[in-house]
Amino acid sequence: MEEGAPQAVGRPRAVGGHPDRRRARAGPDAVHRGRLLEPDRHLRRRRGRRRRRRRAPPPHREPGGAGRQPHRHRPRLRRRHRRGGQQRGAPGRGRCPGLAARLENTQVSVTRVDEKRYTRRPYAPFTTSTLQQEAGRKFGWSSQQVMRTAQRLYENGHITYMRTDSTNLSETALRAARTQARELYGDAFVPAEARHYSKKAKGAQEAHEAIRPAGDSFRTPGQLAGQLAREEFRLYELIWQRTVASQMADAVGQTVTIRLAGRSTTDEVAEFSASGRTITFPGFLRAYVEGKDEGAAGDDAEADDSERRLPRVERGQVLDTAKLDAKGHTTSPPARYTEPSLTKALEELGIGRPSTYASIMQTIQDRGYVWKKGSALVPTFIAFAVVNLLEQHFAALVDYDFTASLEGELDEIAGGTLRRVDWLTEFYFGGGGGHAGGIAASGGLKSVVGQRLEEIDARGVNSIPLKATGPAGEPVMVRVGRYGPYLQAGGDDGARVSIADDIAPDELTAEKVRELLEAPSGDRELGTDPESGHTVVVKAGRYGPYVTTVVPEGSKESPRTGSLFKTMQPESVTLEDALKLLSLPRTVGKAEDGEEIQALNGRYGPYLKKGTDSRSIESEEKLFTTTLDEALAIFAQPKQRGRAAAKPPLAELGPDPVTNGLVTVREGRFGPYVTDGESNASLRKGDDPLTITLERAAELLVDRRERAPVKKKATKKAAAKKAPAKKSTAAKKTTAKTTAKATTAKKTTTTRKTATKAAARTTTSGEGVVPAGS
Repeated sequence: MEEGAPQAVGRPRAVGGHPDRRRARAGPDAVHRGRLLEPDRHLRRRRGRRRRRRRAPPPHREPGGAGRQPHRHRPRLRRRHRRGGQQRGAPGRGRCPGLAARLENTQVSVTRVDEKRYTRRPYAPFTTSTLQQEAGRKFGWSSQQVMRTAQRLYENGHITYMRTDSTNLSETALRAARTQARELYGDAFVPAEARHYSKKAKGAQEAHEAIRPAGDSFRTPGQLAGQLAREEFRLYELIWQRTVASQMADAVGQTVTIRLAGRSTTDEVAEFSASGRTITFPGFLRAYVEGKDEGAAGDDAEADDSERRLPRVERGQVLDTAKLDAKGHTTSPPARYTEPSLTKALEELGIGRPSTYASIMQTIQDRGYVWKKGSALVPTFIAFAVVNLLEQHFAALVDYDFTASLEGELDEIAGGTLRRVDWLTEFYFGGGGGHAGGIAASGGLKSVVGQRLEEIDARGVNSIPLKATGPAGEPVMVRVGRYGPYLQAGGDDGARVSIADDIAPDELTAEKVRELLEAPSGDRELGTDPESGHTVVVKAGRYGPYVTTVVPEGSKESPRTGSLFKTMQPESVTLEDALKLLSLPRTVGKAEDGEEIQALNGRYGPYLKKGTDSRSIESEEKLFTTTLDEALAIFAQPKQRGRAAAKPPLAELGPDPVTNGLVTVREGRFGPYVTDGESNASLRKGDDPLTITLERAAELLVDRRERAPVKKKATKKAAAKKAPAKKSTAAKKTTAKTTAKATTAKKTTTTRKTATKAAARTTTSGEGVVPAGS
């Protein structure tokens, strides 16, 4: 049999990079507030609910077949087979390995070969949402990081306005993009006519041009490499590539689908199918290839420039089977939302605007509605409780259509077609104007909220039922309490157990629930307090282990508590240790001025307190041994404001991609953090100091640098000092008032210009701004 394959086409390669990516100074960034956050949380919670409720079906196995001739893609068995010429269902889970064995060393024939022309049009230029999505997919950036970097590029005149929902390009931009594409790739890669794109998203305003490189002619990333910081360079390169590619020719190729049929040794008929793709002309793919979302499946997971090559075969050709592998296949639930995919979903639903996507993403994290697990957004039980409240009592306010229509009305107010005072009056107090998203017809927001407040059952909305059951089959609820979420089995009087912050809602399976409920509580009785007669126990609390006295139910006496020292373990702590901890704070004595000195163990370690003055002490054991003379000697010394000797790092991760400084994980006063020697960034919820990766640490450091306060130089004060000189100059000549006034005015103008130039020189020199990467 003749072997052959389609002509090989090299993978298109993006150009425009530059090896010298030196850092530049960054300008101040802007912060923009978002609006209408509740439907976003509602959207995420519904997807989280589907993840919990949708169970994967039992896995089945599919034998993959391969002919003896060499090729690069193995056909897969279609889910049907026949026995004795009769149609039957798909082979079961246990039958596939046996079927594969019965098909070995048999012959299969080619029953069908379908060839089609493949054409892929270029992507439209970036809008705000697509820029956030693509930078999130390719760089792993948050929406806030994308917008901060784009803000600096815009302020420095490198790109056009970055808050836009338009894909249109001006005639100047079209000429610039086509000219650059022709210069870099040749005439064959540029179509005869310019491409024009239209936006079809809900509520698109198209008030601005698409995001593109600024100017009548585009500067390549290589030309700007010496002026941009690393993050700015990467984002500019992405925008430049997308804009140029949008005016290039289509990618052209060919798709092939082959079907094979064979008969097993027991007369079972099986069909295999395989599909391939080759690219014969890369077109715009030579400049740019779009990234894919995490968790995408099937064709959506393959890059547009990927190729799957199959051998050349003809219909009726007979092939020998050399090997068949039975491979398992399971159906997975929908992937979690990431910031890019959530932004895409919000845009499709018409929720939010270009200026609000980044602030929405940041707000839902800051308020504790979601936390990041890698790049995935994991909803918390607080979000479930809030959505319960809104869905049960204010369903109209979180309806997708209501939110989208409300956005449209706010746009009308911004455009001047609606009066804002009238609209707000109807929205809050009600009315018959027909605006305010239907809330006006219901009596307004004030009436709706007032009527529903009395109906709200706080315990009910904070209770989330689970399908999983307890060890004895009893129902289990997740409740959101004052100190965090907890599991409760068997009703209000059932057993309770706290839920760790890093447990996602969909991970509370029946096995996990049983494990949590059956785990030992960690409470251990140590003995009796001789002073009060109450039992002393050691417990594992939300903020660490502690000892406490057990007060009888109904007693008005408050239990005494004390946190364990860092050197103590709950398993080994004794009654004697517990009584010492319960004795804190300890009165050391009185100073000469009559102030009482106490030894306390605080949030940041052991310390001595005298009135409003305090001093740290060396170790926790000193709390019990420090004498009055030692305490007076400590207070007699000036207060130490310097830092103590640095502790060794918990881990070393490697060089930072921006500063090249060694990134380490350290334990600080406020918890674990990462540092490159110049910037420090606290770890977020869900980040483990022992398992955090260099990529995650670099992301935290970039975010911290961009949120750093700008150091201002007092340039205005220097200019203000010259003001008295203007008065004295004007006072010297009193004989000619007109001349004096003219002279004073001129000198004032000159002084102001000089001050402005001095301030401009100061800003240009880099003082007063925080360098990117510092």
